[in-house]
This record gives sequence, structure tokens and C-alpha cells, in this order.
Amino acid sequence: MIQKAFKMKLFEGKEEEYKKRHNEIWPDLVKELKSHGASKYLIFHDKDTNLLFSYIEMESEELWDEIAETDACKRWWAFMKDIMETNPDNSPISMELPNVFNLN
Repeated sequence: MIQKAFKMKLFEGKEEEYKKRHNEIWPDLVKELKSHGASKYLIFHDKDTNLLFSYIEMESEELWDEIAETDACKRWWAFMKDIMETNPDNSPISMELPNVFNLN
């Protein structure tokens, strides 16, 4: 099991649309995430900076990488590109955050 955390940037004024789209997340995307080993996925929003903080627990790094190759994920990225910063392939611009503390 791996734990990943990363941050992304939401465009100004798009907070409600971001929440709405995630409240209506596509069943095929959820299926892909779960079938690729995602057991927990949380996203938080910092309203002062419009940064999104994401945390996911996955079975492996390889399965995480495979999700990006699925049709559902690529369609989701294209769907989200108008409300957040993205790369040329529509994937969100994200910065992985290293773990510096665990309370077990």
C-alpha cells in the first residue's frame, strides 16, 4: 500500500463547479479508481490560495500510473481542464508532496 499526497490549482471562482462535478463523479471513473487499487481518495480546498490538496491510498505506484492511461481518466481530465490548471495532455498540473510525519 502506498500513500500519495499532491496539490493542484483551481481557477478563481470555480470552487462550486469543482465540488458539483465531483459530487456527480462518473461511475466508470470510480470503477477504474477502485479496480486499480484506490482505497481512499480525499481532496481538500484552500479558499485563500485556490489550492487543492489531494490524498490517496493505492495498492502500488504502478497501478496509480495505469489509471492515467484509462479512457475514463483521460475524459475526466478533458472535462476538468476549464476549471483548473492543466498540462498540454489535460492532466492536472500537480506537485507531489512528500510525507514528513505519520501518527500511528
